[in-house]
Amino acid sequence: MTTRLPKLVAFDLDYTLWDFWIDTHVHPPLKRHHVTGKVIDSQRKPKTIDFYGDVPQIMHRLQAAGVTIAACSRTDAPSLAREALDLILIPPRTGSDSSAKPIPAIKFFDQLEIYPSSKIRHFKKLHEKTEIPYDEMLFFDDEWRNQEVEELGVTFTLVPNGLNDRILEKGLEEWRKRHPVQVTEDVVEADETLIS
Repeated sequence: MTTRLPKLVAFDLDYTLWDFWIDTHVHPPLKRHHVTGKVIDSQRKPKTIDFYGDVPQIMHRLQAAGVTIAACSRTDAPSLAREALDLILIPPRTGSDSSAKPIPAIKFFDQLEIYPSSKIRHFKKLHEKTEIPYDEMLFFDDEWRNQEVEELGVTFTLVPNGLNDRILEKGLEEWRKRHPVQVTEDVVEADETLIS
């Protein structure tokens, strides 16, 4: 089985990486507790702002593999979403040096397309900025309507109950199935030259 990864993996935010709508369930200002590091909002009964449990290690895995990581969200509260990403701390990778410190989540994202618009527009911007072909992009989102990105050649994976390792693997498997390793004639000719 191949372990080939797409060049870019993009994630929606609301109900994909975290369990709320940032523009309706969260009340600014946000703050990080000085002892626990937990991020909370300003409600009377504060809401904890954090990722689903598997997300931190997924981010570490993709970053270590050199995959471009993007956030694509059509939220009406882009500044608040960016603030949350800046305040959420991702613990060090499992098995890393004991002196490693938590990293702000925003540092894992190479590209941020966070503004009210269609996901088609988000991906056209990603393509324009990165020059990564659409068929080298994989997108995870909790809303089926955002499957529209497949018109561009992006592989879409539905996230019904938050991102986890199983959903990540399902998306990667589908992307690999649609885009098997291509062997070019140049590579074949080079191999034949080596044999003779």
